[in-house]
Order: sequence, then structure tokens, then C-alpha cells
Amino acid sequence: MKPDLRQALQERILTGDGAMGTYLYQMGFPVGVSYEEFNTLRPDVIDHVHRSYYEAGARVIETNTFSANYEKLLKYGLESEMEAINRAGVRIARSAVGADAYVVGAVGSIRDGKLRNMRTAKVSDAYERQIGALLEEGVDGLLFETFYDLDEMLLALRLARKASSKLPVICQFAVDDVGRTQDGAGLKDAYEQLRLEGADVVGLNCRSGPNGIMRAIDTIDGPIGLPLSVFPNAGFPDYVDGKYTYSAGPQYFAETALRFADRGARIIGGCCGTTPEHIEAIAKALDGYVPQSGKVASPVAQAQPRGETIMPRSASAGAAQQEQQADKPQAQREPSIVDLVRQRHTVIVELDPPRDLDIRKFMDGAAALKAASADAVTMADNSLAVTRMSNIALAALVQERVGIRPLVHIACRDRNLIGTQSHMMGLDALDIDHVLAVTGDPARFGDLPDSSSVYDLTSFEMIRMIKQLNDGTAFSGKPLKQKAKFVVGAAFNPNVKHLDKAVQRLERKIASGADYIMTQPVYDPELIVKVAEATKHLSVPVFIGIMPLASGRNAEYLHNEVPGIQLSDAVRRRMAGLEGEAGRAEGVNIAKELLDCALPHFNGIYLITPFMFYDMAVQLTEYVWRKTEK
Repeated sequence: MKPDLRQALQERILTGDGAMGTYLYQMGFPVGVSYEEFNTLRPDVIDHVHRSYYEAGARVIETNTFSANYEKLLKYGLESEMEAINRAGVRIARSAVGADAYVVGAVGSIRDGKLRNMRTAKVSDAYERQIGALLEEGVDGLLFETFYDLDEMLLALRLARKASSKLPVICQFAVDDVGRTQDGAGLKDAYEQLRLEGADVVGLNCRSGPNGIMRAIDTIDGPIGLPLSVFPNAGFPDYVDGKYTYSAGPQYFAETALRFADRGARIIGGCCGTTPEHIEAIAKALDGYVPQSGKVASPVAQAQPRGETIMPRSASAGAAQQEQQADKPQAQREPSIVDLVRQRHTVIVELDPPRDLDIRKFMDGAAALKAASADAVTMADNSLAVTRMSNIALAALVQERVGIRPLVHIACRDRNLIGTQSHMMGLDALDIDHVLAVTGDPARFGDLPDSSSVYDLTSFEMIRMIKQLNDGTAFSGKPLKQKAKFVVGAAFNPNVKHLDKAVQRLERKIASGADYIMTQPVYDPELIVKVAEATKHLSVPVFIGIMPLASGRNAEYLHNEVPGIQLSDAVRRRMAGLEGEAGRAEGVNIAKELLDCALPHFNGIYLITPFMFYDMAVQLTEYVWRKTEK
């Protein structure tokens, strides 16, 4: 007989399984159905998934019961099948795997971090009924996963302990990289409360890829006294050719599995986007790994370094000229970035709006870039669906206080037609006229995953309708009494297999009215040349994206987890193992080499600042001016 799960985790690391829902989706099963119902309708399919993960090396197998509670099944009309679905889920998992595997009953959040108006008695009843069905069928433990709130987790855990005082219970939160639950609890405090209530294992799953979960773990100061489990997503999803895909590959999961193990993780598996190939890579990487004594759930504090505040540099002649232009009457409008880039090299720099209420570092960065003679500061619109300060407010502040042109991203995700037009009218009133229309990453993958993704407009329609405002016509077709003056940009991802098809899509954006193009960051000199050749026929200027890398970990995260970014093997090798100042210095060196390649081909340079290390962007801006003055 295999030992109790708790005992096993004291002796070795166990490989968990991977995704169920996204794997079924990849197998061709449609979304919008209850995958849990497959336990009774298609047990052969679920058996195949479990067997595949077991054969790949997984020894902690989750039942296909994540959403098999009364409240979730109710919307499919399956509430009367709740007990049968849960019992079948346990039986299928048990029969599909060997006796050395631990079959744990998967239980997902009912409130999903948003249904706070649902009565506690109703939630409790749903948990009790599902937990009871799983226990009666003989699971080796319970896994509470993808919980957003500590309060709901405590409720579920107490009900589990009421039903069984001895069964192992694993409690996993879905948090972002700041390491706090949605109801405000830090991980250290949350895990301590769970330990006192009888949890046997605590951990994290979903919400982000390995990098985000690693950063969340690194917020924990000191030991937590329980084994740790981690089940990251395969990076952020990308929508390609009508399907969601995930970019983090098996080899990356193998490498990060060892880093999780070094931080004290004792169960390591995968969540959304992972497949048996990911699990096999984890199992092979951990084969022979011996946990260090005393390392159980004692994360190593390796938080990302923070940049120092850089005082604005002395204004160059170019900056002084900008200041003089800022004092001119509004009637004498400055040339747009499209006008500038047709005449000379032009630099726009992206600064991320803060995720909190402190804008000092952001404003310091804008001032430093103004002093370095950057032509514009561009601000994303809640990139990666992570909530940040309003870029329209920050745009108004940098325009007024710093005197540098703001360029504002507008995402289709966050506003309906009413909100989008209102937003654009406000920008016009503030005399902010440079914008970039983007689709926006789906909300479910950000820090508020239960918020709605609107998508009333595509990026093509967004461009067309903003240009319609320039004709003095509202989205509804009614006249607006005067015309707006927006200069509208479009996004372009050249890091694709078929560059010609991506350019064809870009041509459609230009036909919709795009005035200029901003690309995703490129890290391959050969690709820079290919992009220049592939876009030379376009009627609008292209700003090539260059983002300096901050560290080796940053490089691997971007390559494996962020849609639209691919690093060359050479760049990854150069950044491998570098952290802190050494990492940032090498990142700047690599970016300079990319600029050397880009400057002969592109007048437009789009620098993207990593982690608000704006001194890196300042160095690169100044480098552009030194190179182009020769």
C-alpha cells in the first residue's frame, strides 16, 4: 500500500497532473458545455486524459469535478446529476491510474471571487453535498483549487474537516504576483489561518504562468509550516486563427519545476494550457531530486529588484526645443509623430501606469524621458488585463506637468460602444490626440478574472470609428458640431510563423484608417530586417518595438509566457543566470545591438520600459540620438 499523502510529501516531491478543460478544448471539444458531465456521457474521454497524465509521470491525479457542484451544474440543468457526476469522476480516475497514484477530489470555488451576494448557507450546502459525494467514493484527499478569497476557502475547509478530520486537504489560491487574495489577505497570513483550520498542503494554481506564481511565492517571508503545491498555467493565452493557444512549452516547465522545488514545493503540476508533454517534462526534471531538509514550504525571498529613482537629466537642445513648442499657442499645433518620423528618427517610450495610487516614480520617469528628448510617452490600457491607473489621467498629467506628448492605448476589452466614444471625447477635450487601438488581453486572465471582456469592437472597427470622430461624426452617425483630431496607431506582432499573413492583416488596419504602426518587441536582428522588407510598401510609418531585458528570469518569462514575444536562442543564452544590475546592463547592451540593426531601416523607434526601470529607456533614447547624429 502507498503511504498517506502527507507522509509521502515529507519524503519526496510528487508530480501533479495538468489541465483538464483546456486539454479537452485542444482535443476538439467545444467550450460552453459542462466538461464535468463527460464523467457520465464520455467516461472514455476522461479516462484517456487521466491515463495520459499518469503515463507522463503524474502521481497526484485530480478528479474531473472542478465545477461539479450544485450551483455550477444548475446553469446546465444538471443539478440533479451532481452526486452521480462526482462519484463517476472518482471511479474513472481510480481505474485509469496505477495504485501508486493519489486520486484527489477537485473542488472549485463557487463564488469565483464575485458572487458575494450568494447566501453563505447556499454556498455551504453546495460544498457539503459535493464533498460528501467525493468522500463516499473514497478519494485519497481533497483539492480546493482556484479560490480567490480566503473567507470562502476557510468555509470550504471547515466543511471538509467537519466531514472528515483525517483526510488530507490541499488548499490552493489563484492570486496575481503581488501575493494577496482578492479579499486582501497576504499569502503568509492566509496560509497560517488555513494551517490552524486543518489544511495539510497549501499552494497556488491558475491565474498566471510559472513566473507569476514564482513571484507570488517570493512575497512570502519565512516558512509557512506546510508543504507547498503549485500548478501554473502555460503562460498567458493568445488567440490565433480562432483558437486560444498557450506559449509556455514543456522544457520551460521542466526548468521552472526545479526552481519551485528549490522553494519548497512538494506537489508540482500544471493548470490551464498544460498537456501530458508538460507533465512528462516536470516528472523527468524532478526524477532523482532530493528535497533539502528544512526546505518544506520555506520560500526563498527573490523578489524582483526595484529601480532607483532617477532625477531628470539636464535638458538637451532637443528637449529645450520641445519646451519652447509647449509654450506656443494651441493654434500653432506641434507636428504629429507621423510628421516627425517622415523627417527624422523619432522615439516613443512606453511607461506602465502604476498598479497602486503612487505616481511619483511614473512622473519621475516621464520627466527623465523628456530630458532625454523622447518624442512621446506611451501608456498601455491595463495590459495583460491587469488593473492599472487610468492612462487618460496620467496622460493629462504628463502633458501638463512634464510637457511631453502622451500617446494613449485604447483597448477594445474594457468599454462598450458608449464608453469608448465617451472616452475618446474626453481625450479630445484634454487635447490628447495620439492613440493606439488594441484588442486587449481577455479579462479572465488578469487580476480580476471574473470581470467582463466587452469587445463590442474589434481593433479594425475601433480604428475606423475613431477616425469617424475626425470627420465630426459620432459612433451613432449623429454630427458632433466639431471634428476631433486623432492620430491613430495600430499594433503589429511580427513574431509569427507566417509574416506575410500578419502583414496582410496589417494592411487591413491601414485600410481602416491607421496612421502609424507600433510593433511588439523584436529580439532578432534578422527578423528586424525581414520586417523592414515586408512592410516597406506600406503607406504609413512603422515604429519597431525594442524592449530591453531586465534579467535572465525576465527573458525566460517573456519568451515562454507572454503572447506575441519570442526571443532568439542567442539572446536567451546571453541573459541566462543574470540578475540585478548585471542583468539590466546586458539587457541594455542587447537592445543597443538591436537598435544598430533597426536604425538604418526604421525612422520610428518604440522603446518599452521593463518594470519601470526607466533609466534603461533613457540610456537607449540617448543612444539613438548619438547614433543618428553621426
